[in-house]
Amino acid sequence: MSVFKHTHPYPPFNIENSTKLIVGTLPPPRFTEGTLKTGDVNFCYGSIDGQLWPILNKIFNLNLTFETTEQAIQERKDFLISRNIGVCDIVASSERIKIDASDIGMTNVTLRDIFGYLSKSPKVETLLFTGGNSKNGPEYFFRKACKEKDVKLKVVSSEVPRVHQFQWQGRTIKTVSLTAPSGAANRAVGSLALYKQLKKENPQFNTIDFRVLQYTPFF
Repeated sequence: MSVFKHTHPYPPFNIENSTKLIVGTLPPPRFTEGTLKTGDVNFCYGSIDGQLWPILNKIFNLNLTFETTEQAIQERKDFLISRNIGVCDIVASSERIKIDASDIGMTNVTLRDIFGYLSKSPKVETLLFTGGNSKNGPEYFFRKACKEKDVKLKVVSSEVPRVHQFQWQGRTIKTVSLTAPSGAANRAVGSLALYKQLKKENPQFNTIDFRVLQYTPFF
């Protein structure tokens, strides 16, 4: 049985001067292979099927380009730099039997040294997880890293999105577990009481609109 070595194609971006870090896992395997779809952007969260950049596009009225061009990459870099936001996904590599983008399908996972990067990022105040504590999600792996470093996570808010905080090198850093910006998470969004209420009030309301509401206070 063949095994696909799924490695992260992008190093952490803009971490030294950032106050917030976006923390995910791995982009879809095609980004590792360099065989992108039409409309993919060859950068963090650049999948045409992903929703992070459409969400940020709506929140900040960015008028982003969604195409496989250097311009599209630069637009995203410029935005992150201008807002003091970095990207530091927590997974360095994994293995897969089935070549897809599901977190649950990752095995033999190698994590990045997230606390090492935090040591190099003295201004970081918030970690924005693109998903929660389900198996192989970014919060799940961060909790594993916390155990290794004997770092204690303290609950700030148990409502979705859950918020925690921890101490690292004399700093208090907050974590926010956002609803994942993926199509796979739409079913979970659709089951939320708040989403159902908003959808009832406005039939045009959709899952991206819901994430825009959720993400805005934290970005």
